[in-house]
Amino acid sequence: MKLKIKLLCSVLAVLGACVYYYVTIPAVNIHSSGFWLFVISLVIVLTLMVSARGIRDGIPAGDIRPLKIGFLIAAVLLVIYGAGSVLSSPIVNAAKYHGLLTVQEGTFTEDIAEVNYNEIPLLDKNSAMLLGNRKMGSLIDMVSQFEVSPLYTQINYQNKPVRVTPLSYASPIKWLTNMNKGIPAYIMIDMTTQDTECVRLPEGSYIRYSQSEYFNRNIYRHLRFRYPTYIFDQLSFEIDEEGTPYWICPVKKFNIGLFGGQTIGKVVLCNAVTGETSCYDIEDCPQWVDSVYSASLLIQLYDYYGLYMNGFFNSVLSQKGCLQTTDGSNYLAMEDDVWVYTGITSVSGDESNVGFVLMNQRTMEAKYYSCPGAEEYSAMNSAEGQVQNLGYHSTFPLLLNVAGEPTYFMALKDDAGLVKKYAMVNIKKYQNVAIGDTVAECEKSYINLLKINGISSGPVSVGETAAGTIETLAPVVVEGNSRYYVVLSGRDGIYDVPVSEFPQIVRFQEGDAVTFEYIAGEELHTVTGIR
Repeated sequence: MKLKIKLLCSVLAVLGACVYYYVTIPAVNIHSSGFWLFVISLVIVLTLMVSARGIRDGIPAGDIRPLKIGFLIAAVLLVIYGAGSVLSSPIVNAAKYHGLLTVQEGTFTEDIAEVNYNEIPLLDKNSAMLLGNRKMGSLIDMVSQFEVSPLYTQINYQNKPVRVTPLSYASPIKWLTNMNKGIPAYIMIDMTTQDTECVRLPEGSYIRYSQSEYFNRNIYRHLRFRYPTYIFDQLSFEIDEEGTPYWICPVKKFNIGLFGGQTIGKVVLCNAVTGETSCYDIEDCPQWVDSVYSASLLIQLYDYYGLYMNGFFNSVLSQKGCLQTTDGSNYLAMEDDVWVYTGITSVSGDESNVGFVLMNQRTMEAKYYSCPGAEEYSAMNSAEGQVQNLGYHSTFPLLLNVAGEPTYFMALKDDAGLVKKYAMVNIKKYQNVAIGDTVAECEKSYINLLKINGISSGPVSVGETAAGTIETLAPVVVEGNSRYYVVLSGRDGIYDVPVSEFPQIVRFQEGDAVTFEYIAGEELHTVTGIR
């Protein structure tokens, strides 16, 4: 009988450990804090079980050697864990933390091309989420079963900035009724045109591995059983150039002691449909992948670089030469990669930047640009001040090169989260603010400000020129603004003329000759001048 009880207790202990591991899925890796806590907890539980069994078997209550040994082992493990945490910290490794990120000096006008309207992400993540939820609400066949995941990864897809996010099961019950087929679609939002598409996957090729699964097809558990020793960083959802959904799974690399100096050493790509995985060293990561280093990790690495350049105690006491990133970031598409933008300021908490940094999310390449000027929130307040009567709120700025000038570009949204206007603010002189109903109108106003104030440092281009005979002239209203759509004989595309900017357009008729200055788009060309 006693033997059966012992066997039962042993089996229950093993099962408990397995359930704990299955739920928490820690990496079997000495660099994982979760693994250390798992081992320490297991030692304590086994010690208590062995001690309790010994007392039941008649061992005198005073004989507590098993208890002492077990808790001694747990205490030693805790000491090692604590010492490893301290020895991995910036307190004793400030120089190593400073050296985690290599920062190059960049030349703004050479590295960042002048603005291309087909590559400007006009929306922030919150606006993208609003559009995604509205799109989901219109899908009658799916809205009751699925909801939109809040991931919204920004990527470059076929040379356009887009945000993509998968659908997820709306509830455990909806998971039970749909798990056999999987998730049938993902949401893709064009950040330049605000077009929102629900991309439906072919029957039999639904997303079967996701964050909303509960058991083995949960993406975290699927990765853990395939790579039991890997410690994964923040996962992101992307699509390749053919539109196939993938999970991008960066693998942490610890460069300082047991737990310090995290970067990324490898990246695992997991096909969200089939579950097939491929592991690459970071330098061999495929070109189409955009989000290996999360924005938060890159910002943390630059903070280490800026704070600890003169040692840890200097960063706490005198703070001589200490720099840090500003409270916010945005994304810039360059060279088929996504770069994280954030301003750089002193730790004294003033309202100005000493420059800004761009950091590549695929390669960790970092470029610093010295450009003293307004801190982002000062520029946002300046833009909001121009439309204070309307109560619009500014998004966090995007960095653009407009006429050779570093320029903050931001969308202005109403209380419902809809983009109503756009603003451009000169970084060096943030009193120069231009507002427009469209990006092209905003740019035109901004360039005029640069000319008037004599601060334009580069050649100014207002776009292309088209001359011809008016074939079609149609008045339209777009978001409450009167415009004319004009088609010229022998020319492709439609010319968009804002009446508020060019009221003389109402005098033109079909058959009249006209010359437009315009900014080219895919179908719609924005007119910036009439001659």
